[in-house]
Amino acid sequence: MAKYFGTDGFRGCAGVALTSDHAYRIGRFLGWYYNREHKARVVIGKDTRLSSYMFEYALIAGLTASGADAYMLHVTTTPSVSYISRVDEFDCGIMISASHNPYNDNGIKLINSNGEKMEDEVIDKIEEYLDSDRQLPMASGENIGRTVDYASGRNRYIGYLISLGMYSFKGLRIGLDCANGSSWNIAKAVFEALGAKTCVINAEPDGTNINRDAGSTHIEGLQRLVRDNHLDCGFAFDGDADRCLCVDENGDVLTGDHILYACGTYMQNRGMLPDNTIVTTVMSNFGLYKALDAKGIQYAKTQVGDKYVYQYMRDHGSRIGGEQSGHIIFNRYATTGDGILTALKMMECMLARKCRMSQVCEGLTFYPQTLKNIRVKSKPAANADVDVQRKIDEIADRLGTSGRILVRESGTEPVIRVMVEAETKKMCDDYVDEVIWVIRRKGHEDQ
Repeated sequence: MAKYFGTDGFRGCAGVALTSDHAYRIGRFLGWYYNREHKARVVIGKDTRLSSYMFEYALIAGLTASGADAYMLHVTTTPSVSYISRVDEFDCGIMISASHNPYNDNGIKLINSNGEKMEDEVIDKIEEYLDSDRQLPMASGENIGRTVDYASGRNRYIGYLISLGMYSFKGLRIGLDCANGSSWNIAKAVFEALGAKTCVINAEPDGTNINRDAGSTHIEGLQRLVRDNHLDCGFAFDGDADRCLCVDENGDVLTGDHILYACGTYMQNRGMLPDNTIVTTVMSNFGLYKALDAKGIQYAKTQVGDKYVYQYMRDHGSRIGGEQSGHIIFNRYATTGDGILTALKMMECMLARKCRMSQVCEGLTFYPQTLKNIRVKSKPAANADVDVQRKIDEIADRLGTSGRILVRESGTEPVIRVMVEAETKKMCDDYVDEVIWVIRRKGHEDQ
């Protein structure tokens, strides 16, 4: 297991677990690594966190000191960095963001020249360098790298999204919750260019309010907005806009599983699902699988993490996959989850079917589900505890074939996630609480 980089980059409390020195050294290594045979070009984007500027400048200092040119997209989304890395043939891309985490956390996500998450072999080399005293050569004279303002790249990405709009949104009133994050100056521009009248909330970032009671992790604000203003639907993004959740005209939430069903069945009906498969993770709801069975659509289950979803899609030629949290990948158009693209595709489903947003998931019924997180001192120790495992096995036996329990370590936070699906919500809540009680009783909780 990597020491610094998890499934979604190097993430932690800014200035504590992730420091400007880390960022500088990562920049130094990447600049040197890609500059060995040609003048390296690296593109950088960031979200709206207070610390993102600090990490941006540290990365640029490291890159240019090693001789690479650093291209600045400024505040932008993770999928835009992925898109520009690929279409403009950069050696790699860097996104500074901790996604849905609070503002005091931050992260460094690395993207390869194909717009995909960085290969493990490069991550391993970076980690080895971070823990070593190795001295890399410094560029000098005309070999020192340049810093280039590349806001035009972000604007080109916006144009690309607009080009994917298959229908006019004229006459529709759409709510957008930008989480005071990366989408604050992009989502509105895209939807209004396609003709929608938008009602936007949480689009006033101040460096400390990203994700605070906002966005896809606090969707109740968007629900109120849609209901109170009688909107046609709404979309909530997370801090770096690589995920999206939807709210229908009644204010009800459509999760990533709903989106997979709506878009997957739409694609199947139009012959756009060549392998007849939707890629999910082990966190997807039982109800989704039952509904797909009824439609004759196959499904694959991967580990949790859009990285694993994309790898399966790439290896098997699948067209759509994603997570319950709203990371949805349409690999005909993108190599990573893209919240704004996902919103556009849900609009396409609704408009093509000439129905309301509440009707795009007809035939899908969810099993009750409860998911709770508990912050722990050591994820491996808590998860491997004999008494914890005994309780998990006991609950699994009680559930039988009428539900399931899943306990896993988060790849991005110091928490254990406990999820139960069962016939009633009370059973879900009770079983989850039983596991969490054992974790606490054994002293694993980090209070």
